[in-house]
Amino acid sequence: MSTTQTDLLDTSPPADNRKLPLSPLLALATAAFMGILTEALPAGVLPEMARDLSVSESAMGQALTIYAIATGVSAIPLAVTTARWRRKRLLLLSVAMFAVANTVTALSSNYPLTMVFRLLAGIAAAAVWAELVGYARRLAPPHLQGRAIAITMAGVPLALSLGIPAGTFLGELFGWRLTFGLVTAVSVLLLGWIHFTVPDSPGQSAGTREPVFRALALPGVAAVLFVVAAYVLAHNILYTYIATFLDENGLGGARDVVLLVFGIASVVSIWITGAMVDRKLRMLLIVSSALFIVAAALLAVLATNVLVVYGAMVLWGLGWGGVTTLLQTAVTDAGGDRGQALLVTTWNSFMAGGGAVGGLLLGSFGPDSFAWSVLLLMVPVLLVVLVARKHAFPAKRPEST
Repeated sequence: MSTTQTDLLDTSPPADNRKLPLSPLLALATAAFMGILTEALPAGVLPEMARDLSVSESAMGQALTIYAIATGVSAIPLAVTTARWRRKRLLLLSVAMFAVANTVTALSSNYPLTMVFRLLAGIAAAAVWAELVGYARRLAPPHLQGRAIAITMAGVPLALSLGIPAGTFLGELFGWRLTFGLVTAVSVLLLGWIHFTVPDSPGQSAGTREPVFRALALPGVAAVLFVVAAYVLAHNILYTYIATFLDENGLGGARDVVLLVFGIASVVSIWITGAMVDRKLRMLLIVSSALFIVAAALLAVLATNVLVVYGAMVLWGLGWGGVTTLLQTAVTDAGGDRGQALLVTTWNSFMAGGGAVGGLLLGSFGPDSFAWSVLLLMVPVLLVVLVARKHAFPAKRPEST
């Protein structure tokens, strides 16, 4: 088979002479967007899905849980199993699985069948997350790799802050089945975009592969994963039950506006992070953690004050929007692709755990306990970022290729 410059990464010009290849990076960002949109879209149309599939809303809510669990559990086995696969082939197969799963969801009236394909979509997402950051790094010259990751991972907060509300709006206008059908159509278009613009990349040869868990012994990896676990758990405890929290404090009628404010702040954070991550990763993560701590403190003591709540949402959004890029970059700097596989498992496990822990807190202590729990989790996060300055979060990022 013949190859061209757009077919293989190793035929590109010398790294230092290259600029960021925006079209391939935006295709990767869209793959990230689709992974999150496929996962979280049921949340916006849950009552309608539950009614049409003749199950309770709590049972339908497990469509999100099974996706997150499948992603977390399968990330490491998939990383090992597919290590020798060509990266482009794996990405195309994963996006194709999104298209199939969303098509079945749009057409199915059978709850078990829907859940089976939600599980398969979660496995496909694990493959996407395990390769996305490494793919972005290989596309970019060393001095722009952080920015390449920022562009690629921007799909995650954009899906949460813009994609899910848009999907919910379309679901209300045209029905949830058509909405999932539209997501399928976007997935099909994305397949063509990837095929024609994203360069291929070889997998690892058998002699270069090492056990994924051995990455835990690498300096800095354990510290980064602790920050990932605590930060993601804190965020999801509060975000999963934000509607309940707002209802409790008299702001239930302003949910959409509150979440829009959070989303806009997150987008601003993405832009700032993308511009500075290659030079100021450590500083950005310190600021991110501190902003979330201040936001949680405000929500803990002044949640009935409307202006304070909006201000806290701005701070929270500014802190959260870029954290995906920051932590993805940090773990890949410290542990390479193996560290990335561990991050995917950690991230999704504690994302699923956020809903479970939040439910326990809600039943035992009420909605006002959410902000206090965030404080208990985020203060250690900030301390670890401050202390782990040699390997996990150095002031100057290591040169990488």
